[in-house]
Amino acid sequence: MYHKTLSYRLFTYFNYALLAVIAFLCVLPLIHTLAVSFSGRAPANANLVGLIPIDFTLDAYKKTLSNQNFLNSLWISVQRTVLGTAIAMIVIFLAAYPLSKDSGIFRSRTWYSWFFVVTLLISGGLVPTYIVIQKLGLMNSMWALILPGTIDVWLLVLLLNFFRSIPQALEEAALIDGAGQLRILVLIYLPLSLPAIATLSLFKMVGHWNSWFDGLIYLNTIEKYPLATFLQTILIQLDSTQLSSLGRELENISNNTVKAAQIFIGALPILMVYPFLQKYFVKGLVVGSVKE
Repeated sequence: MYHKTLSYRLFTYFNYALLAVIAFLCVLPLIHTLAVSFSGRAPANANLVGLIPIDFTLDAYKKTLSNQNFLNSLWISVQRTVLGTAIAMIVIFLAAYPLSKDSGIFRSRTWYSWFFVVTLLISGGLVPTYIVIQKLGLMNSMWALILPGTIDVWLLVLLLNFFRSIPQALEEAALIDGAGQLRILVLIYLPLSLPAIATLSLFKMVGHWNSWFDGLIYLNTIEKYPLATFLQTILIQLDSTQLSSLGRELENISNNTVKAAQIFIGALPILMVYPFLQKYFVKGLVVGSVKE
């Protein structure tokens, strides 16, 4: 009966309307970028394009997809995101499991926990980190983009607390049946933590895909730039005619449409991943926040 009251229905409709407006405002810049990428040179240069393309054309996408530097940086970003996320989640998963145990089971747990927590409070700094990467011989390689951020302590803490929320009776039953810690980890904790792992992987993927500064300082050649660094170089530091390999062909299309096409293509892979992980995202918002 409570759900059928007029005040409750009005409150529900108001929430739906408010969330719809917020969602539209979030998508609005992407729609505008897409419209500009499909528009002709004159309306794009005159800033006449809103949410609907004017003088529809695919020239910007043809030129972008024929740019070998762009395609190469896109492939590097895909490799970095997949490899970096996989390595990070394996290491975080293996570290979170023993740290989720009590001190009676894992005696050095407190020491290791503080070892990780200190890194959240104190950073080594940009210059020392650069020197470490240089001394390790990782400069101008993809490992310079992956290894420094492998252990994300915040994600480690979230997964650690999620492991603690798993009923202890499951592990005790497995121990009685003769299972070892590795078997418990793979057959019990791994399947139960898939929603949490999917959510944390999404955070890590977005971080790798959008990261541009590390590529700028650790990589020396544009051929090894990930997409985010490549786009930052084109859109902010240099004129796109120098790196887009378009030359005189830009006379028929606008720089704005080329840039919009590159930005939209760069955002497309993450947009394609979100729908598949959306069902885990809501649950992942409270990962590790409640301990039963």
